[in-house]
Amino acid sequence: MAYNWWEIRVLCNQSLEEVIFWRLDSFGCRGTASQVKGNDCLILAYLPEEQTQLLDLSALALNLRQDALCMNLPAPVMDWNLIEEEDWASSWKQYWQPQEIGDRFLIHPAWLALPEESDKIILRLDPGAAFGTGTHPTTELCLESLEMRLGLEPNPEAIITDIGCGSGILSIGAVLLGVRQIYAVDIDPLAIRSTINNGKLNQIEAEKLIVEQGDIEDLIKLVPEPVDGIVCNILAEVIIDIIPHLEAIAKPTTWGIMSGILLEQAKSIADTLEQNGWVVATLWKREEWCCFNIRRS
Repeated sequence: MAYNWWEIRVLCNQSLEEVIFWRLDSFGCRGTASQVKGNDCLILAYLPEEQTQLLDLSALALNLRQDALCMNLPAPVMDWNLIEEEDWASSWKQYWQPQEIGDRFLIHPAWLALPEESDKIILRLDPGAAFGTGTHPTTELCLESLEMRLGLEPNPEAIITDIGCGSGILSIGAVLLGVRQIYAVDIDPLAIRSTINNGKLNQIEAEKLIVEQGDIEDLIKLVPEPVDGIVCNILAEVIIDIIPHLEAIAKPTTWGIMSGILLEQAKSIADTLEQNGWVVATLWKREEWCCFNIRRS
């Protein structure tokens, strides 16, 4: 049965874009899109009607204004309205265009015609109700890290995991870069459906992309043996809880890529990694966000 979604629209200074994305993600929004014109940015986000109340939306608007005040930027203008499910699923698509990430990837909306010629790895995507179109800096950082890791050290026998797979963009990117198999989990059933559908969209065999609903404990039961790599692009608070459990699926040569982390949260992540037998090999930064490339100590 169809149900209603909140459509949140935020008009802001472009310098606020990343902070607002973070706020919306933390608020529980599923799909997001943005359009930049000059110094202004229009951000759209969606979440189920029953997930929030009007007072919560008002509080979100207040938090966005306070963020702008702290950054000495003009206050954003936020409004919201209810739309039916079939309307939300397509209303934001007009704002999303193909996007190049790193040296090799072209993230391509599924509803647009493919380019006749391209030297890029084309990753077709229809996020549906799952967060993750590739436009967020943390997704870009993770894809670029995967490209660097799997491009410099190709391993066609590699098996990796994706914790909090969202729309499946990192899982699919890893398979397109040549890994043998990936195990992906997410606690959100909509994310599971989206990852499976996007895998089919990119003609990835089901045995290469194993997707299950669950958390780190479910992932530990799912993988048959320690893996070669771990990718994880979720909130820092969740990553801190996950890190002590990673040893159960790691071997001495296992590497990891972690993002969804604000710069101000980097120290607590680094400390937790060190306490649990991991070394930070590199730390990549973009705007207010960072991405950890790690290995076993």
